[in-house]
Amino acid sequence: MCKASSLSTKRQTLKLLDASLPTRFKTQFRTVHNASPVSPFQPRSQNPHEKAATTATSNPFVLKSKHGDFSKIQASRPDFNHSLPVEVAKSPDPNWKYGEGVNNKSGDDLQHAEIDPYSPDRGMLSNYRLLVSGIPRPISLVSTVSKNGQQNLAPFSYFQVIDHDPPILIIGFSARKGRPKDTRRNLVETGECVISVVSEHMIEAVNATSLDIPYGVSEWDLSGFQTAPSSTVTPHRVKDAVFSIEGKLLEMKELDYGHGKNQTKGDEKSHGALAIIQATRFWVREDALEGAHGDIDLAKLRPLVQLGGISYARVRQTFELPRPGLEAEMKDPTNGLRPFLKGKAPPQLDRDASKSQHEKLAEPCKGC
Repeated sequence: MCKASSLSTKRQTLKLLDASLPTRFKTQFRTVHNASPVSPFQPRSQNPHEKAATTATSNPFVLKSKHGDFSKIQASRPDFNHSLPVEVAKSPDPNWKYGEGVNNKSGDDLQHAEIDPYSPDRGMLSNYRLLVSGIPRPISLVSTVSKNGQQNLAPFSYFQVIDHDPPILIIGFSARKGRPKDTRRNLVETGECVISVVSEHMIEAVNATSLDIPYGVSEWDLSGFQTAPSSTVTPHRVKDAVFSIEGKLLEMKELDYGHGKNQTKGDEKSHGALAIIQATRFWVREDALEGAHGDIDLAKLRPLVQLGGISYARVRQTFELPRPGLEAEMKDPTNGLRPFLKGKAPPQLDRDASKSQHEKLAEPCKGC
């Protein structure tokens, strides 16, 4: 096969994140190219009653924000399977050695496109679409209350945990013209919130809270979520959530740098903000708690991530990859490490090298 033909084939092949995701989306803006074929990881054990959910398609996976008639497209797709297990597979390349680089080199011949986010002919929407389609994001449902006692509920995918001691989370508010989001205003006014991680069983109700409803209409009533009292903050928590976090605002960092395409310098209504929140209480559904440290069972949490457009993905397959320790790695003559250390004095060995791998995994990682 000639090189051009091979590249064309590669660009037409894509491994879907999950069999429950649609095999094709249409878009008026662009098509996703340069998708390299990837073989699904081999499961460590196979239940005869289960089948791997990973499939491949010859059609490009294109993310789309809107469909002409979504009800017809929805009707043509398979039902969502709530009972699919979370499978544990081998790591992508169990035989990987130091210096080998990536475990799949099928994209070596492909080039990269350079994109200037501030190009005059590139709009804000283009940057948004590129970022959200290239960075899968966990989803949070944030409960706040106004200074007048009005309860609010809203979803956010610009959300992440950034530290564990003390537990710190961030929520990002993108630049928008007009009035700021109620959540942002409430956080500034009261400094309190409850953040719930969005699970599969919550998604339709979560989506309902994103509706731009008139002031005074309750997202709680609209979604049907059940309320539960909080311990350290005023806003209600979502009883239906597997994992919720009460938190208090440490800082609302206004992103008023004047660099954005949708910003006006000094106009607080048209630039983004970053809320830095310290957790004050955790709530975990009892059946999801496991282990002495109170780990959360992934099979019970069933978290979702948001992709580009209106697309979401679920966790169907995981793998484990132990963090390397220098002393143990130096004892292995087959992993390719020794040539890199030849003639060099190794740094101080891990003082906890005597601990078992399971003991190390129970500890916080360095620089997570």
